[in-house]
Amino acid sequence: MLNEFIAIRRDLHQIPETGYKELKTQAYLLAYINKLPNKHLEVKKWRTGILVLVKGTKPKKTIGYRTDIDALPITEETGLPFESNHVGNMHACGHDLHMSIALGVLTHFASKPAKDNLLFVFQPAEEGPGGAKPIMESEEFAAWRPDTIYGLHIAPEYKVGEIAIKPGLLFANTSELFISFKGKGGHAAYPHLANDMVVAASAFVGQMQTIISRNIDPMDSAVITIGRIHGGEIQNVIAETAFLDGTIRTLSPETMEIVWTRLKQLAKGWEEAYQCEVEFHPGSDYYQVDNEPVETEEFIRFLKEHYPESYVPARSAMTGEDFGYFLSEIKGFMFWLGVDSEYSLHHAKLNPKEEAIPFAIDVLINFLESK
Repeated sequence: MLNEFIAIRRDLHQIPETGYKELKTQAYLLAYINKLPNKHLEVKKWRTGILVLVKGTKPKKTIGYRTDIDALPITEETGLPFESNHVGNMHACGHDLHMSIALGVLTHFASKPAKDNLLFVFQPAEEGPGGAKPIMESEEFAAWRPDTIYGLHIAPEYKVGEIAIKPGLLFANTSELFISFKGKGGHAAYPHLANDMVVAASAFVGQMQTIISRNIDPMDSAVITIGRIHGGEIQNVIAETAFLDGTIRTLSPETMEIVWTRLKQLAKGWEEAYQCEVEFHPGSDYYQVDNEPVETEEFIRFLKEHYPESYVPARSAMTGEDFGYFLSEIKGFMFWLGVDSEYSLHHAKLNPKEEAIPFAIDVLINFLESK
């Protein structure tokens, strides 16, 4: 018989929705939550998200658990019988697993509440434009603000049954990068009468990499990646506009500030050199995931005692996650949950092993009961 929460994951996998459009997802989650024993539950909606408070038997504090609920604008290529029904959208980052795990833990404590209050945060828009910071600033969250908070993220590179975690920095600071170049178009045969923005943008891609090699301490780390370039419309017309879309990753907020300062300085030089307008357009910024050492070490000790084969020391990664905003104000941690997939996060063929769902539910229930 199919595990209940694996079945839920498959339902959610079929209705992926991007940030702040998670209407069907919210309705599905609420329908399930409303069927749980409600003696100890209080439920609030926030935009397309949900907050659920499970009142403790002898509460002295509130422990938070956060799951993200949105999907990515990716066309699925898994061929699964339960693949996305929303063409062009896919749960390619595992948020369908995240939600089913959270529901499994919530289901247990709805019937058997813990000593302390538990707050389950079903957060929208993690992939963009960023839901963590706004939900933290909401009245709904402030009313139930937790003293500690935990979260997980699936990891294709680890096997099912493995949990990777470390104190301190786990995920990087990230910033979305959108740049437009506007010059003067013209006939391909008369380049001297135009300002070619394909040339300007292409040169900028190469030059921005010198920020990493020449402005960042070699003992530090940073990455600038341009994932999309668009310029021009016809092969024999010099492009009047060009666009670069990318991302910046750093291991500290200070380094992120250096990168942005140098990018803007370069842009001013480009405007002069290529006789064009260079404009930066708003994107999402995510704060680093910095695991609080005391809480993290407590969880590691728990794993070593109760799941001795599961603990794997993690390394810092340039991955971005807006859970970092929670940890910037509330002590807690995030961990990697192994799902053993040959395809990476954000890949159209990502197919996590579902056995990770009941395993994670078991670990989290036992850990929260030990608190």
